[in-house]
Amino acid sequence: MQIILQVNQVSKRYGEQSLFEGISFGIESSRKVALVARNGKGKSTLLNIIAGRESADSGSVIFRNGVTIGYLEQEPGLDPDNEVFEEVFSAPSPVLALVKEHEQAVMANDLAGLERLIPLMDARGAWGHETRVKQVLSRLKIDRSRLVKELSGGQKKRVGLAKVLINDPDFLILDEPTNHLDVEMIEWLEEYLEKSQTTLLMVTHDRYFLDRVCNHIIELDDVGLYSYAGNYSYYLEKRAERVVARDAATEKARALLRAEQEWIRKMPRARGHKAKYRIDNFHKLNEAVGQGTDEKTLQLDGAGRRLGTKILELEHVSKRYGDLCLLDDFSYKFTRGEKIGIIGKNGVGKTTFLDIVTRATKPDSGTMSVGETVVYGYYTQAGISFTGDDRPIDIVREIAETIRVGNGNTLSASQFLEHFLFPDRLQYAPVSKLSGGERRRLYLLTVLIRDPNFLILDEPTNDLDIVTLNILEEYLRAFRGCLLVVSHDRFFTDKIVDHLFAFEGNGIIKDFPGNYTLYREARENESRAPREKEKKMIPPPAAGKEKKRKRTFREQQEMLQLETDMEALSEEKSLVESALNSGTLPPEALQNSSRRLAEILELLDKKETRWLELSEI
Repeated sequence: MQIILQVNQVSKRYGEQSLFEGISFGIESSRKVALVARNGKGKSTLLNIIAGRESADSGSVIFRNGVTIGYLEQEPGLDPDNEVFEEVFSAPSPVLALVKEHEQAVMANDLAGLERLIPLMDARGAWGHETRVKQVLSRLKIDRSRLVKELSGGQKKRVGLAKVLINDPDFLILDEPTNHLDVEMIEWLEEYLEKSQTTLLMVTHDRYFLDRVCNHIIELDDVGLYSYAGNYSYYLEKRAERVVARDAATEKARALLRAEQEWIRKMPRARGHKAKYRIDNFHKLNEAVGQGTDEKTLQLDGAGRRLGTKILELEHVSKRYGDLCLLDDFSYKFTRGEKIGIIGKNGVGKTTFLDIVTRATKPDSGTMSVGETVVYGYYTQAGISFTGDDRPIDIVREIAETIRVGNGNTLSASQFLEHFLFPDRLQYAPVSKLSGGERRRLYLLTVLIRDPNFLILDEPTNDLDIVTLNILEEYLRAFRGCLLVVSHDRFFTDKIVDHLFAFEGNGIIKDFPGNYTLYREARENESRAPREKEKKMIPPPAAGKEKKRKRTFREQQEMLQLETDMEALSEEKSLVESALNSGTLPPEALQNSSRRLAEILELLDKKETRWLELSEI
């Protein structure tokens, strides 16, 4: 495979803070690469440099000639005055412009326009492109008629994602693409990217997504850059081996350094010089030990304050907004120590339910009774607002000067920030200088510092790095209070929760005993059961009949193309038939449409016959 991107000796620093120094790597065509690093290590900055949005202090970024690039930023740069339809189709692509014009003609029922555009679509082979456009817009639930400035942050992220996907670039850069997507959308995006031949460079905290989509991992840490030719599971295995080997090497260097220090100290002062090789060796060992391998981790204690027998009881609670029913006669009695995950599509009422639980929103009917000892800790998607001049140390001190961390121990505000991976440099830095992930970590700190016994977390994994997520998961598993968590991160949910509230729409909430993977398997088994029953009704093949061969890869690809072609032809057939039945076509257009309908029917017949042949293999 050819190298499509080469990064050579790239460095970047902001003032005294160095993000990365002299990093180099190459990405081959069709490779799907994930960039892994802690928050604040420059992942988004590096993506900006590669995409040409930001300049490096030194080094170069070289793409192969003619490569088209699509870039989804964490906060997509969209024109607020555009309609969503205009924004999605704003990329400078001739085929995309043609598809856009055809879509506008369809929406306006412009028969004359369709008559002109259909031959152009045929000539440019644009039907497959249009099918992909419709699939992306449908799966991401894009409302085409709204103005961009009217959208929420999550809706803008989906519009930005749709915009880069439908343009079908050669090189795709995605910065946290799963944020604000529900599980169904994430699983569709996984499948889409797996099948795509586009070269991908991605930053994501979603470990299932990372494991299934990517086949190469690049890790950026304090020491340098490491490359792993495999998925996330392979990366974890090889990284652990590297850290163990590095720790062993450092410990050996420490032992040798102690011996060298002893030699240096014991050398007689009368000697005008010491053995040069010993002194050089001493400095090399000092440097090796100075690199260190003791990786700081977020240290949390899951104690939580005492929680009484009565916690929270909901009885026959309902909530609706107009015709939209979010909760319908829901009852539940919470018990100490349970960890509940909330799953469901966007817009089915998950956040509204959390607001009801925390008494921020009143239900339309039903009762809610909260125990006297309950102390809520509510981590919302919106977070809390910090002014640009606020410093982490001041924010923590405003809440508490000393913090109880369990087992009778207390920490000062500065020590507590250290445990949250905020060294002195960051404790006294303005919040405006922190990365998005560091700000989310600071917000998480302000929730946990109050020592709640009923934790409510609404999408806590967004913008947190994988290291922080691992430690947060360990904290939540040890947490002895009550936990209610909304998350589209399936890996996170699988590790934490013991049962689920599955929001299925129209106010229906099902209590499922198990994590997300078990829930999904149960749903698949339910949908598979009718199909299995139908298979059993089909008589088995006669004994001795020759076993059919399997379809080749080329035949499978041909079937997929046939399905795309038939869908496009069927749609065109409906449009032509509507035009013919309208009674408004002039004689010449009537003849052309009649001829085209005959051609479509003939093509459909041929393609359906071939599809049936392939399906029987």
